Order: sequence, then C-alpha cells, then structure tokens
Amino acid sequence: MASLKKSGSGVLEKDANGKRSSKHKSEPIVMDSKAVFSALYEMCEENAMFFSGGPERPTGDAAQRLVDTMVTIQEHARSLEPVLAGFSSIYHHFDFDPHIHANGYRSLVKVVRCCLLHIIQKGRYIASNRRSIFFRMAHSAGEMEAYCSALCQLRALLYLAQRLLHDNSHGNLFFQEESGLSESFLQEYASMHKACFYGRCVGFQFTPAIRPSLQSITIGLVAFGENYKKHQSVIGVAAGSLFTSGKYALDPELRGQEYERITQNLDIHFWKTFWNITETEVLAGLVSMTSVQVKVNRALSVSPEPFDLPMVSDPTRMVTICPPAAHIGPAQIQMRLISSELREGQDSEKLLALCRSEGGPISLSLGLKAKKCPPSPWLVVHYHGGGFVAQTSRSHEPYLKSWSQDLGAPLLSVDYSLAPEAPFPRALEECFYVYCWAIKNHNLLGWTGERVCLAGDSAGGNLCITVSMRAVAHGVRLPDGIMAAYPAILLTMYASPSRLLSLMDPLLPLSVLSRCLSAYAGMDTQVEKQVEKVSTLGLVRRDTALLFKDLKQGASNWIHSILESTRASAETVRKSASEGTLMSPDSDPPVLVEFSVKSHTCEVLMNHTASTPGHSQPTVDSPVSDQNTTHSDHNSTLSALQHPILGSTPPAESEEVDPTVRDSISSVAIPPPSSEQNSEGPREFPASFEPLRSEQCAEMKMDSSPIFRNPYMSPLLAPDQMLRGLPPVHIVACALDPMLDDSVMFAKRLRNVEQPVTLCVVDDLPHGFLSLSQLSKETREASNVCLERIREIFTSKDPPLEMREHRKLERTNHGASGVKGDPATLFERVYATVSKLMLVTFLNVRAGLGSVLSMGSY
Repeated sequence: MASLKKSGSGVLEKDANGKRSSKHKSEPIVMDSKAVFSALYEMCEENAMFFSGGPERPTGDAAQRLVDTMVTIQEHARSLEPVLAGFSSIYHHFDFDPHIHANGYRSLVKVVRCCLLHIIQKGRYIASNRRSIFFRMAHSAGEMEAYCSALCQLRALLYLAQRLLHDNSHGNLFFQEESGLSESFLQEYASMHKACFYGRCVGFQFTPAIRPSLQSITIGLVAFGENYKKHQSVIGVAAGSLFTSGKYALDPELRGQEYERITQNLDIHFWKTFWNITETEVLAGLVSMTSVQVKVNRALSVSPEPFDLPMVSDPTRMVTICPPAAHIGPAQIQMRLISSELREGQDSEKLLALCRSEGGPISLSLGLKAKKCPPSPWLVVHYHGGGFVAQTSRSHEPYLKSWSQDLGAPLLSVDYSLAPEAPFPRALEECFYVYCWAIKNHNLLGWTGERVCLAGDSAGGNLCITVSMRAVAHGVRLPDGIMAAYPAILLTMYASPSRLLSLMDPLLPLSVLSRCLSAYAGMDTQVEKQVEKVSTLGLVRRDTALLFKDLKQGASNWIHSILESTRASAETVRKSASEGTLMSPDSDPPVLVEFSVKSHTCEVLMNHTASTPGHSQPTVDSPVSDQNTTHSDHNSTLSALQHPILGSTPPAESEEVDPTVRDSISSVAIPPPSSEQNSEGPREFPASFEPLRSEQCAEMKMDSSPIFRNPYMSPLLAPDQMLRGLPPVHIVACALDPMLDDSVMFAKRLRNVEQPVTLCVVDDLPHGFLSLSQLSKETREASNVCLERIREIFTSKDPPLEMREHRKLERTNHGASGVKGDPATLFERVYATVSKLMLVTFLNVRAGLGSVLSMGSY
C-alpha cells in the first residue's frame, strides 16, 4: 500500500501514474513566530497610543476599553512567546512518524497562533478604520476583549500542557491516572471561563468555511435550551427556539454566557433531545431531498435469534452467535440497508419481511419490472456516532448515500441501542450480532460475501474496533479492514494535550463528553425530567413509564437479593459471549465479558486483561462488587503489562531516550508550583497569573470506576494479545479534535505490536465533520478521504477469509512486517489455562443459578 502523507487539507489525489499524491506539499508550512509576535506588539502599541493620547483621541468608555485590552494582550503575548518557541522545538517528538505531523501539543500551539493572527487582523482593521465616521468603536472593543479573554485562557492551557510534559513518561501523550494532573485539569475546566469561546470567537480555530455553520449551531442550541422546559414536543421546542434565536444572534456575549451555562449544567437527556432534532420527519425529509438519491433505503428489524457461524481456524466447527441480552434483555435489532442500485436479494420476500415502517413511505425505488444488478463483492457495515447516547443511521444518511453511490456497494448501518437506557455492553453486543448476521445472510443484502469493511465515526469508530476484537475472541471471520473517523478510543478522563482543547470546542465540550461516557458506562441512572407544560395524555404516558420502570427495577432487585442470600459467592451474570463456544468442550474460550442485570454495570465488572504469573485473576464466582478490590486487581494487572497505554512492547523512543531530547523536553516542562509559593492551597499556575473564572462552576467529578478501563470500552488500554490479529485499521483524525491524541497513541500501539495501521490527519475541521459533509468544500474533501480509505480496504490484495494473526501493510518507511507461527509464550499458556478454569466455573454457576431461580419461582 502506498504511503500516506499529511497535506494541508488532508486530501489525497491520484497522479498520472495512478499513484496517490498530495495536492499540496507534504511538509507543513512553518510559521515564523517571531514575525507574528513582532506584528502583534507593533499593532498593540500603535492602537494603544492612538486611543490614549493626542488631539484626535476618541473619548468615551469604549476608547479606554481598547487601550486596556491592548496592554493586556501585550502582557499575555510576552509570556506566551518563549513557551510557544519551546513547544515548537520539541512537539515533533510526539508525532506518529516523520510524515504525520499531528499531536495535541502541535494542536495547542496552532490554536494559540491562530488566536494571535485573529487579534492582529482585527487590530489592523481598527487602525485602518478608526478615523472613519462609520467606525463602530464599541463593537471593536468587544471583539478585542473577547479575543483577549481567549488568549488568557489559552495561556492557562499551555501551562497545563507544560505540566503534562513534566509528569508524563517520554513519548506518551496521556497522564495515566485519574488522580493528580487529570483530576486537577477536571477541576480547572469546571471553574474556568469558557463563554468567550462560544460568543464572538466561536470556531475561530477552524476553517472559515465552517464557522458560520458553527455559529448557527450555537445560536440554535442556546435558543433550544431556553425553550427546552416550556414545551412538551420537540417540534414545540424547535418552533419556540425559532422566535428566540434572534437575540442570541445579535448579542454574542449573551450567547456565550448561555452556551456556557447549558454545557455545564444540563443533563444528558437535553443533549439526546437536541442531537436528535435531525431525526424528526420534517428535517429528515429536507435532508433527504438535498442528498444523493439511492434505489434502496430500507429500515430493517431482525428478531433476536441465535445462529451458527463457522470458525475460521476450523470451518467444520461452528460458533453459536447469541442475540444481545445485556440490561434490556432480548429485543429486535434495528439496522438500515442503503444501496445506490437495486441488487439481487434486496427485493426478496425474506428481506421484505424484515422491513419496518418509519411513519413515511418506504424508500425503495423499484417497480414490477425493475432492473436488478448482480450482488456487489463489497459491503460496508457502518456504526454511527453520537456519543453512545444519541442519533441513528438516519442522521448519517447523507454521506452514507454518497458513499454507496461512489463505491457501488451496499451499506448496512446499525441502529444500536443507546445509553443511558441501554449502557455498555448493549451497543457492542448488537453491533457484533449485526456484523455476524450480515455474514450469515449476505445473499439478502445484495452482497456476494467476499469483502466486508467496518466503518464508523466517533463512538462508531470505537465500536468498529471492539467488534473486531470480539470477532477475534470468538474465532469467526474478521472484517477485511476498519475505517475509524475521529474515533473515541480511550473513554477514561485521562488528561492529554489535545483534550485541553475541549475547553474551547463548541461541538465537544468536556462536560458534555463526560456525561456521555458516564451514561454509556451505566453511571447515569437519572430519569428524564418532564417539562413544565404537559398534557393529560403526556402525564398518563409519563406515569405509566415510571410505573413499569419501578416494577422492572424492583423485580430485578428482588431477584438479586434472593440470589445473594442463597449463594453469596455467586454473581448474576448475563451471557455476552457465544453460548456455542462456551458449550463446546474442545474450543478455545473467548474472552469472557460478564455484566450484572443491574444498571450499575461497574459494580460487577470483571477484569478482561489476561492473568500473569504472580497476579491473581478473579474468577466468575468471586465477589467483584467490592470497588476497592476490583480497582486494586486491575492496577496490579496493568503493572504486569508494563505500560497501560503503550503496551508491553515499548516503542523505540521509550527504550533509551537520547539525553539531548530529554534535556530539550525538560527545558519546556515545568513542575507544579511548590506549596511554599502558595500558602492558600494547591494551584496549577504561577503566582503571577490566574485564568478567568466562570460565575457558575460545572458539576463535574472524576469517576475512577474500572469499567472505563475495560478493553472493550477503551481499546487503547487493551493488552497486546487482544490487539494482535486485528484487521488493517485506517484512522482518519482531526488536528483540532480533543480526541486527536486517542488516535495518535492507538496508532502507535498497533504499530508496536506489528499490526497494520494507517493514520491520516485533516486540518482545520471539527470533530464530527462527516455529519457536516454537505456544508463546505473542506468537509466534503475530508469525507472523501474516509471514502478512499474504505476503497483501499476493498481493493487490497490480501485474501478476505483467511485468519491472519499478523498481516503486512506497508506504510511510510517502516511498515509492520508479517510474522506467522510464533510459539505460544508462557504468558499466553497461563492465560489459556485460567480461561478454561473460568469456563468450567461459569458453567457450574449457571447450573446452580438455574436451580435457585426454579426454587424462587416455586
């Protein structure tokens, strides 16, 4: 495979010889920071002098505000100049490779420079128009004050980044503990002022083409938040928001304050409602009319029934794929089939029986004599984003239709169950079930069964990787490749330089992200509050729902109390692994994933990392509800793995660090201020500086539950043996995304275990650009990058059905080399032995629980 290089727009094209080449130079443009600061100082001095003295000096409060702002900007700039120069000299040590210039430290420096350039541009505009009778002095003062506040907060983020350099191990972008610096960053985020980034400065770091859309989103969100409690229906809230949005468009300061209040205080149900606006019939119909037209767009509903798939290692042996059962029990699995052409099998009676109505006409363009194309050799199984809590395939239809047309292949998008009603691992179970179902029923999808690719964005990218990990554990056929766009790969609250960007990101604030992750982990058990004005029917519906919820929870607790009193050592579990594999006496057991019937999944989390000599592995019938015991066992296992993020095979840069590199990083890093310098208590900033603080702090806390470190929830923390054998992974990340470091570190991990991986980074676009692909040329080009990665998976010469433990995928100058037939290590043999013991114990516990339940029913 040709090497991937990052370009200015992240877009690749083919040259005359058919090889991919960058439209721009592969080397990034290096900005002269000295020239930037010189221009800034000159601009500030000139404007400050003009507005502070002389016969032509304008009078009034606005003129004095401009003078004070110019002086403050100069103070911040003098402190920032040496810090930026220091980061610019060392941030290349954290890149994935010399061709992929991307990591959180680079992104922070780029954002600060972008802010400085905006200040220079606005200052020069003031200098050019300050004598005009049409010059709006108050408006210009407000603009400069907003960017001055943003520069102050960015200065605080750079201080925190310097702390990360000091406290982190070399080459690592994450601080690998919830306590310490991660907790300090969470506390700082909760109290720091953020409204300046959501008013006049909203989206300043992104490409100019996307900023009007981001401004419209922020205006719509604050208007929606104002009417959220006043109307019952989503349509009513949207209509009310239309009338109140005007004041937020005219008053950016008010908009910023309200946006900050909403992002800090409103619960996950508000975000679910807002993000699902695109699911309404009106908006969905408008989007459908403007998107690419396809012949087949069918919503399917599959009954939860077990079926068998052959094992790749021995096709004569079968693995039973059980339907999802976690939390809400067996239920219909929803998905959507999209195909630009009608293909054989897509109009079969068996598929028609699976179609579900969405309240509108069925999108299937075929007549009595419709022309049918032969089955496609390619299939894309898609998992949508939405923070695990919102949206469906319908929200992602526009770019999925375009992909289907460009690839000439059908797409199957999974409408997995959403948190907090269905937390982890329900979504993973449904996504894995649909993937296996597609392989089993390829003839219904217009697919020959040859090549299959998993594709997803954000939360969907996480599910692509974890579904593949589960396929490896079950021994079934693997996908031919994964395309993960800006994936969420580490769901802990570990601090990293790119995650500092969440302070200013209008689409991914840290407070909202933490609520989504808590809901997915089963920590958010809040019942959605009813709005103030409700109808009689609404009250009946609400009370009935609450009654059934209470009955369900009461029955669950009653059964659980019986089981605990009868067998104290037995823990009620739901089967999420294949029953056929568990029952087979001569099959290799998969990684067992066990969860309680209760919604607090963390209380019964089992460790998924392998046992190591000298460290105990909890068995199925061992009590795991003790949080302290579980946390301690997990920490000991991670210690045995040597490195929880980089894995047990350290990268080259962590073996023997060049003293000059270490010294250069140490010169930029700073230790925390000593307690002697601050007698009032611990602080993260020098005594001479304090960031702006918010009037109302966010309600955020550090949740150290071990469920966030579950490998099937945070693949970045998975042990090496769970990552080996994955198909080729193609990651498309955003340089300004708070989750950028997730992608960079995961790509390093895969490379360290000799797994095929590519990393492509697009510039100047926000997280979630696929959902904005129709809004600008830049987002469309980035969407085409994802499409190109999928096409490469389908056109690769690797055989699709072979179970490959290591597959060679050339990239840049140091591709991973293929290795086959490695002998099992002592660690792996111990793991297999303990897994079989866990299997036997699990079967015994199931038999015992069956008898207990029968006695309880009697």
